[in-house]
Amino acid sequence: MLQQRTLKTVTKAVGVGLHSGQRVELTLRPAQPDTGIVFRRVDLPIPVDIPVSAQAVTDTRMASTISSGGAKVHTVEHLMSACAGLGLDNLYVDITGEEVPILDGSSASFVFLLQSAGMELQKAPRRFVRVRRPVEVREGEGQDLKWARLEPYHGYKLSFEIDFDHRVVDSTAQRVEFDLSSGSYARDIARARTFGFTKDVEMMRANGLGLGGGLDNVVVVDDYHVLNAEGLRYDDEFVKHKILDAMGDLYLIGKPLLASYSAFRSGHALNNRLLRELLAQGDAYEVVTFEDERQAPAGFAQPLRAW
Repeated sequence: MLQQRTLKTVTKAVGVGLHSGQRVELTLRPAQPDTGIVFRRVDLPIPVDIPVSAQAVTDTRMASTISSGGAKVHTVEHLMSACAGLGLDNLYVDITGEEVPILDGSSASFVFLLQSAGMELQKAPRRFVRVRRPVEVREGEGQDLKWARLEPYHGYKLSFEIDFDHRVVDSTAQRVEFDLSSGSYARDIARARTFGFTKDVEMMRANGLGLGGGLDNVVVVDDYHVLNAEGLRYDDEFVKHKILDAMGDLYLIGKPLLASYSAFRSGHALNNRLLRELLAQGDAYEVVTFEDERQAPAGFAQPLRAW
C-alpha cells in the first residue's frame, strides 16, 4: 500500500511576512492520517483551524490566502509547494500572525525544515486526485490571454510559459517543464525566488503590500538588470518560480494530483479557478489509492529525493 506521510518531529521557523512586514512564528507539527494540511491561527483569543481546500481560498491578489470565518492566512503557496514537492500529506501549521513568513523568497527553507524534521509513513492509503479528462480555464483575449489546463497523466507534470515583455526576463527561458517522477523538486524548483520590478514597488507599498520585501527575499529587477548582488540562482529562475507557485496553489485541493498541468501567464487566481472548475465536474476526476505500490507512478513510492 502506498502510505500517507507526516513529519516525525516538530520543527519551527521565525520570519517576516512578505506583504505585511510583520514578524511571525511558524511551528510545523505531525498530524494524524487523513488530517490533511491544516493552518492554525494560534495568536487569536480562541485558536482557529483553517484546513486547506480549493474553497478555502478567498483572496488571490499577489498571493494565495485561505480563510475560515474571519481568520485568514496569507501567502501559503511557498510552504504548500514544499509539501507537494516532498509528498507530505498531513501537517499542522501553527502560525502567530496572518501571513506565512517569506524566509528567503523560495521554498528552499521550507524544504530544509521539513526534511530536517523527517518523514514518517502512516497506516493509511495515500489518496490522489486523478484527472480523467481535460479541464481548462481561460481569461482575456489577444495580448491579454491567460490560460491553465489539467489533462490526464500517470504522474504529475507541470509546464509553464511566461510573457512579461521585459528585457531582463525575456533574456531568460520563457518556458519550463518539470516532471515530479523524474526530476528533483528540491534541486530543480525549490530554490526559485519570488520576483518583482522596481517600477511596481511604490504602487505595492501604497496598497500595503510588499512591506517585508527586500533583496534578501525577492529577486528585484529594474529596467536593465537584476539588482541582487548574487544574481539568479537558475538561468530560468523567473519561470521556475511560477512552477513553484503553481505547485503550491494546486496542492490546495487537499490531495496530490495525478495530472499534467500546463499554463500560459497563469497566476494564483487562475490556478484556483482551475481547481474549482475541476471539482465542479464530477466526471473529470476520481480519488484513487494504490494498494500495490508498483502500480503508482514512478517516484511516488518513496519520499522524493533530497538535495
